[in-house]
Amino acid sequence: MLSQLKLSDSTKAQIEWDMTPDLAFCTFTAKGLRKGLTNTDERVCYFFVDNYEETPRLFLVERGTRYVNILAEIKAPLKMMNDCIINHGCPLSTKDNFPINNSLKTWLQSEVLGRKNSPFLVPTLSEETEQEDFGSPLQPLGQTGFNQKKLALPFEHITLSESEIKASIKQWGFYDSTLNPQGNFENALADTGNTLILVDERTGLMWQKAGLDLCSIRQMNKKIEQLNKNAFAGFNDWRMPSMEEAMSLLEKTQNTKGLFLHPCFSKNQPFIFVAAKRSPTGYWFVDYKQGKIYWSSGTVPGGFGKLCRKVLPNN
Repeated sequence: MLSQLKLSDSTKAQIEWDMTPDLAFCTFTAKGLRKGLTNTDERVCYFFVDNYEETPRLFLVERGTRYVNILAEIKAPLKMMNDCIINHGCPLSTKDNFPINNSLKTWLQSEVLGRKNSPFLVPTLSEETEQEDFGSPLQPLGQTGFNQKKLALPFEHITLSESEIKASIKQWGFYDSTLNPQGNFENALADTGNTLILVDERTGLMWQKAGLDLCSIRQMNKKIEQLNKNAFAGFNDWRMPSMEEAMSLLEKTQNTKGLFLHPCFSKNQPFIFVAAKRSPTGYWFVDYKQGKIYWSSGTVPGGFGKLCRKVLPNN
């Protein structure tokens, strides 16, 4: 089965049946808690059930210290995946990732690993062949019809408590599926003529359409420094957005990519770091897949990056 997939050079061509989503998080921390983990390049493969969508899905993942890649989806029987969730003592509505149980393991060994060309194995498309839909073209800069006073959103790197975050969401009318589901911040996104970037005429911010890959907060800061040295898209003042700037992109409805985000943005940065620490501990993130904010540690795997810069002055 693994011969059909594009494994990284550092990945062992074998399945680690004892690996689970929770164990993987502990395994591949910066300290390398896994016994026998000799270097940060080592990667392993394991299966898990993803229950964040309307129905559960079974995935094969390739995981390392600073690397997470979905190799394939396995079209397992729905009843077996439902039974797996229930066997873990959870209702089917629980939004979480689950280790596979013995029934799924037996089925996988017989119907996927044991067959030369299993009809149940659906490899993910490579970046070279994947065609992403970016929606209808944006209006050119200056032609969006936006003629109001631009909003000066906070941009400082600060520490925020949960109460301060909630107050800010209410103040600016940002959408958050949990804290402010009635919010609706309207952007005025404009085409710049450069396929890498766009501008929001309402906030005066330039944004990356894509962004930076999954990593820790320390690695993210290094990536931003290097990106500025290389003058990405011709500019050298890119930075992480503030909480308010990142939340200004949240939309009330999911796009066709499953994100609460305008489809002109790439789907490959589902949750991002923001320039805000959490009081008393942790870092704030904006989750475009769930349409909300959350906090976590800034350690591996951390988050993705979607950078911005101020480009238009306030009226």
